Amino acid sequence: MLNFAIVGCGHIAKKHAEAIDRAEGAELIAVCDMIPENMEFYSNAYNARTYTDYTEMLADKDIDVINICTPSGFHASLAVQGAKAKKHIVVEKPIALLMDDTNAMIEACKQNGVKLAVVHPNRFRPAMKKLKEAVESGKLGKISHVNATVRWNRNQAYYDQAPWRGTKGLDGGVLMNQAIHNLDLMLWMMGGVHEVFSMSATRIRDIEAEDVCTGLVKFTSGALGVIETATTIYPKNFEESLAIFGEKGSIKIGGPTAVNVEHWVVEGTTEQETEELKKSIKEDPFGKPGHQCIIEDMVEAVQENREPIVTGEDGKKALELVLALYESAESNQPVKMQPQEVLN
Repeated sequence: MLNFAIVGCGHIAKKHAEAIDRAEGAELIAVCDMIPENMEFYSNAYNARTYTDYTEMLADKDIDVINICTPSGFHASLAVQGAKAKKHIVVEKPIALLMDDTNAMIEACKQNGVKLAVVHPNRFRPAMKKLKEAVESGKLGKISHVNATVRWNRNQAYYDQAPWRGTKGLDGGVLMNQAIHNLDLMLWMMGGVHEVFSMSATRIRDIEAEDVCTGLVKFTSGALGVIETATTIYPKNFEESLAIFGEKGSIKIGGPTAVNVEHWVVEGTTEQETEELKKSIKEDPFGKPGHQCIIEDMVEAVQENREPIVTGEDGKKALELVLALYESAESNQPVKMQPQEVLN
């Protein structure tokens, strides 16, 4: 049994608490927040110890894992401090907002012998797992291109909930906050990126960061990619999708939250096999909740002394892509990235 603690008791913390409660081999024993009222729910529902001082919570020897659920700009300092206290770290996306901070997190966990997992739970969705299998097996042949789309709605009231929302220093815009899950999936499928070019704007929402961004990607493999992301879609979430096109197949996973098989045509796969696949996913589109999968994987990673499925390096790759897209949009120039792994 691993004992978990949550720092930052905002909206996403409840999803973490539920995941820990459901996960085998995990128990929530503590929470930390500067505002005592924010912790009342966890004290009542889970009998969790409450701390307003993070340093004091880290001194609690019963705690094995810290789940960081604060605004993104605070992730790095909390993770480094937690690692130095010999606590394993589960950090919400994005891993951080700056590359130096990300490197410091990864290094601190390595130096102190603790695990670091980043919350990219969409990898565990049934349709995405099937898509990954199809790509890895080579059934699609050489990949020509991929399309990653997030057409969502985050209205002004969403951003007005807290002063940090939509800021560049603590939150980021649609790329960093909403679309990073989709970008992580794209990288998981396609491997490293060689070059990007993008344009971004703040068109409708009254925020510091961008509310719409489009981008072009050239992968290390030579395949191309198109990225479209926005939180300006009226009146609600319209689409999150990932489509991959190869010489022997075309697949699109879509719907408002990228869980539906919208198109699946692969050489050598019969219509009956395709219909059975679509049916099985339709019956259970979300599968086991992704946050629960992340928690259970952390438990197993500690017990088996292995890396988590979604590592700090994975979180770093997604951040590198976002930062490159930002740099390109600001400079209006293509941006080359460091050599990365080649897939497909």
